[in-house]
Amino acid sequence: MSKTPLKSTGADLEALRHSASHVMAEAVLKLFPGTKLAIGPAIEDGFYYDFETPGAFTPDVLEEIEKLMAESIKANHRFERIEMDREEALKFFRQKDQIYKMELIESIPDEKILFYKHGDFIDLCKGPHVVSTGEVKAFKLLKIAGAYWRGDEKNKMLQRIYGIAFYNKKQLEDHLNKLEEAKKRDHRKLGKDLNLFSMQESIGPGLVLWHPKGALIRKIIEDFWKDEHLKAGYDLVNTPHIALLDLWKRSGHLDFYEENMYSPMQVDEFKYEIKPMNCPFHIAIYKNQIHSYREFPIRWAELGTVYRYERRGVLHGLIRVRGFTQDDAHIFCLPGQLEEEIKKIIDFVVYMLSTFGFKEYDVYLSTRPEKFVGSQENWQKATNALKNALEQKKMKYEVDLGEGVFYGPKIDIKIKDVMGRAHQCSTIQVDFNIPEKFDVSYIGEDGNEHRPIMIHRALMGSLERFFAVLIEHYGGAFPVWLSPVQTELITISDAQLEYASSVKKKLEEKGIRVHLDDRNEKMGAKIREAQMQKIPYMIIIGNKEMEDQTVSVRTRKGDQQNGIKIENFISEINRKIDAKN
Repeated sequence: MSKTPLKSTGADLEALRHSASHVMAEAVLKLFPGTKLAIGPAIEDGFYYDFETPGAFTPDVLEEIEKLMAESIKANHRFERIEMDREEALKFFRQKDQIYKMELIESIPDEKILFYKHGDFIDLCKGPHVVSTGEVKAFKLLKIAGAYWRGDEKNKMLQRIYGIAFYNKKQLEDHLNKLEEAKKRDHRKLGKDLNLFSMQESIGPGLVLWHPKGALIRKIIEDFWKDEHLKAGYDLVNTPHIALLDLWKRSGHLDFYEENMYSPMQVDEFKYEIKPMNCPFHIAIYKNQIHSYREFPIRWAELGTVYRYERRGVLHGLIRVRGFTQDDAHIFCLPGQLEEEIKKIIDFVVYMLSTFGFKEYDVYLSTRPEKFVGSQENWQKATNALKNALEQKKMKYEVDLGEGVFYGPKIDIKIKDVMGRAHQCSTIQVDFNIPEKFDVSYIGEDGNEHRPIMIHRALMGSLERFFAVLIEHYGGAFPVWLSPVQTELITISDAQLEYASSVKKKLEEKGIRVHLDDRNEKMGAKIREAQMQKIPYMIIIGNKEMEDQTVSVRTRKGDQQNGIKIENFISEINRKIDAKN
């Protein structure tokens, strides 16, 4: 065994959080002797550690763990790097009955196994860490959750404790305030409160039921999407939900994507597969006739619903589901058209996302993964085309090494919501492979057959994920053009119902979505409910409004104007709708 003390280098946030997870594991072992330790990494939003304990953790135990962590931090133990031979490492954990650590060591190919030690606590770990526990000053344990060992639901369910750590208390407090705001904006909570969608065990995990209000917003998004694609030179197509299994063998999806596909179904003497992708269908449409170079580029778009197997433990509201609708499109182009088409897609992405209120993005260029198909030469051509398009559009980007899909490199655009959180939505992927697998060709100017280049692209990613991001971005208070109910009519008494009905009719004739609250309730209660439903405008009608043939308009923020001519209100709200505000 050899030890190496760490030098003070001003550790980054990842090292700080990873160190905090070790301090937490130390505290859990003290509090619950015999606990079996699994893994405890730093993650984007903090850190966690997975444990197997005889009993279930309760929320109040987090405070006790925090107290013991504070003691270790006060002691300012140094983190030391330790090396052990494989057999020595296995013996060390065997004596402690740490079965998960032993399993991890078995999967490490190196003969020298790395550990980190602080105080009396030693853990299997590659690092990095801060110099000492004293640097972990601002931390908070957040919640307890279940997690399958190695993410496999066939394995034992462990208990996971999540935490967060920062350099100072101000950063911690700011983050905790953000978390509180995020709870209020959680699309799962708002989806229920606003009656937009549900997911029910009787239907199946990861499958979405769109309720009337949610379905109406979806229709608005879909109509806008279709209209804009037609304007941009795309044609719309529709394809089936299943296809013969041989199609997915030929496309390569069965080889590279089988773990995310459902078991085939037997129909007559054939096996069918529910579709995880739309692209082979678009290829089939292309191959239905001979194409000339004069037709290119060919742009086909589809709101195609696909189904992918996701482990139950990773399902998350609308963000991670098993059935979702991709805003999919495939572009067939000539080699000389590739860069120009990519630039047009980038412009289209920016236009669509900005229309929905997203102005900031993180852009990534994902390169060839370890497991890929096609020639390295074609991969390089495709990567260069994506890179050149980004640079010509003056978009800042990071290279994401090895994160391309198996058939080609890609651009990923992650939108930032109002809280600064990034969400994967838009993607642009160049594919030399599938046209080759399906022997896709066109007749060139020379009268010979040539191979087109195929671009896969999605502007929003999936309607489900995009809707989740929209809900959280706006906190459920959608802009007027997206709101399922744009105006709530509220009467002070039944005496105004006839006039209110005539106002409702005028609004509906102008295409405004309106609801009349004709319940025998107090006006204050009606206003509160409309505000809770985040309806943009409330029209309040009393005797004075009825006599003057006007309305009083109240916004969901509480601003109010009295004595407004209904024609003026209609003009104002339609101006906002037309401007997508």
